[in-house]
Amino acid sequence: MPNESPFTVDADWLQEHLSDPGLSIVDASWYLPAQKRDPRVEYQAAHIPGAKFFDQDEIVEPDSDLPHTLPSPEVFARHVGSMGISADDTIIVYDGPGVYSAPRVWWMFRVMGVYQVYLLDGGFDRWKAEGRPVTADVTKIAPSVFHADFDATQLATLSDMREIVGGNKVQIADARSPGRFAGIEPEPRAGVRSGHMPGARNVPSPTLSENGKLLPPERLKEVLEEAGLDLSKPIVTSCGSGITAAIITLALRTIGHTANRLYDGSWSEWGKRSDTPVSTGKDRP
Repeated sequence: MPNESPFTVDADWLQEHLSDPGLSIVDASWYLPAQKRDPRVEYQAAHIPGAKFFDQDEIVEPDSDLPHTLPSPEVFARHVGSMGISADDTIIVYDGPGVYSAPRVWWMFRVMGVYQVYLLDGGFDRWKAEGRPVTADVTKIAPSVFHADFDATQLATLSDMREIVGGNKVQIADARSPGRFAGIEPEPRAGVRSGHMPGARNVPSPTLSENGKLLPPERLKEVLEEAGLDLSKPIVTSCGSGITAAIITLALRTIGHTANRLYDGSWSEWGKRSDTPVSTGKDRP
């Protein structure tokens, strides 16, 4: 898997291994309404041969009032088992742009105990542009039993964040746009305040990739440090609803930073409450 990140594979490698037994390919595309792209419709029109669609609006905790809440191990296992995915498979996850929504599903599998999961560098848009094989055929699925081994240490909760905010032991890296972070652009979800958690640093998710590919480790380190993060200290990643936060998580782990967690509720939870502190402005070092 010739790539600079230990968590990505390139298109050449995937094309050569499309028929390998024990390989599961997952289309994890998801988009904000403003992007005007329907991931399921796009998947049905064209996908990598053998790919299965992972619906990030459906594979969530059913009783949560927040978007994209990480499902329980039982709910996750039931969904991915019905997709024919085993915890023993080598799993390749992709999205359209390349480094957007796929890192979230990469992280979800890792939380559930699967570590042989990788991101397709360049994404499906580049795959198509390069003339690689695509199909509209329905992927044949034989249901599997998925055994989840849940790792709660990768997850930060609201109570964790209440302790972290205002302290100096754990840093917060926010993947939202500078305008949303500063509170000068409205949030896309109704009833959610604008701004950020006090003390957070802004690492806009697009700054961690280029042309659909994750930046090389040395450049990732530069971007993260320029945002004001001390890479010798623990970090919690956050975003709007827990999806693009995983891009920062992927970047951190690519450079060898392991003391990090993802705040699953993210700004959808923190920003809609009336009892959580909110800052505005750049709040940069």
